[in-house]
Amino acid sequence: METGHNDLLGELAADAALERSDFIVQATEQLRRFLDHHKDRIAVLGGLTLIDDEPDYLSIAPDLSFRSRSRYLDDITGEWVSETEVIESASELIELYNPADVYAAFAEAAREAAGMPAEPTAEGDLLEVSGISPDEGVSLSEDPYAAAADSWAAGQPISLSEDDDESAARRLYDLSLEYQERSQRSEARLLDEFEGASAGLVSVIGDMIIVDDDDERLSLTTNGFRAEVIPEDAEDEWRTLSGSDQLVEFYDPTDVFGDLADALAEAFPAVAPELQDASANGTEEAAEGGAEAAEADADGEAATDAGDDAEDRPTA
Repeated sequence: METGHNDLLGELAADAALERSDFIVQATEQLRRFLDHHKDRIAVLGGLTLIDDEPDYLSIAPDLSFRSRSRYLDDITGEWVSETEVIESASELIELYNPADVYAAFAEAAREAAGMPAEPTAEGDLLEVSGISPDEGVSLSEDPYAAAADSWAAGQPISLSEDDDESAARRLYDLSLEYQERSQRSEARLLDEFEGASAGLVSVIGDMIIVDDDDERLSLTTNGFRAEVIPEDAEDEWRTLSGSDQLVEFYDPTDVFGDLADALAEAFPAVAPELQDASANGTEEAAEGGAEAAEADADGEAATDAGDDAEDRPTA
């Protein structure tokens, strides 16, 4: 029975890894299309600073390469050190950043560069920014971001070109909103597909706890992913995330699948023997290091005792 259990877990872990790889491929291709479509506008703007929230920093240069800044505490000096990394490919950026956050950053940067008003947070504001009249709007029961982005895209020519900074930034802002919505839909669809494919396996294994922290809980059940989080703007107030559309507002599917695979490997070591071997090797090395340290301490103590004995002996 245990062997069958491990086989099911192995299939689930393998499926999660495949879904993660597929998501990265799709998200990378989508980002490449977005960048290719806007490379002339980004060149006109001289690049954009997308994120500048200490210590996080991300910018795009006119050649479409990215600059990311990381900050860490140096254990030796006790001082904070900042390093800037050049990210040359879309696939590398997708590994480091949630695609939806990247498109949101483009939208925000373009909005600020164009001197636009505050970011729209309601349907009426979004329609106004997107240039859509109230008569063309949708009911409040629909997703305003999706409706505005789709309506805007339907009325635009295939190729856009702008000659001045403000027009280029405004176009880039609109397209950023559209691609942010596309990315979130793609992420939600990927989670839905995984939930359907894994339901039978989870029914045998039982619910899996993926993350259990002070401000978030994420698990996989026969009914799909279930999560509770404490949003940054609501201290100590738990929010239940129902459905993949809400889940992708807080989670990157790449991280979800990776964390699930880690949770499975930890709960059932047999499904990932390579990790178990690596852990065993690390334990052996630590044991060897401890033995060597103990031996060195013993030699040091012996030398000290010998020195003490020599001092105690009377001199002629």
